[in-house]
Amino acid sequence: MPKLVLVVDDEPEILKSVQQILLDESYEVLCARDGHEALKKTEEENPDLVLLDIKMPGLDGIEVLQWVKTNHPQLPVIMMSAHGTIETAVKATKLGAYDFIEKP
Repeated sequence: MPKLVLVVDDEPEILKSVQQILLDESYEVLCARDGHEALKKTEEENPDLVLLDIKMPGLDGIEVLQWVKTNHPQLPVIMMSAHGTIETAVKATKLGAYDFIEKP
């Protein structure tokens, strides 16, 4: 059974690119454009992995990460950012992120 990945980013072109890469690798993909939609889809769809942008309007990625780790502690979350800093990566890791990657 293919793994279900939730991709969360407020930039439509990033969502489309990441979605296509994952589909090409035979993953099932859900997309969310903001933190609130990510929380809803996490509850409704039970993904196997979350790829989560850090900087988003409304609920940012760090807030979503904290919620996920409180409510679904076994769910791996990989943080993504085009503007990542070492401090942000360390904070995300301390909060339970599995990894931190730079967006292209």
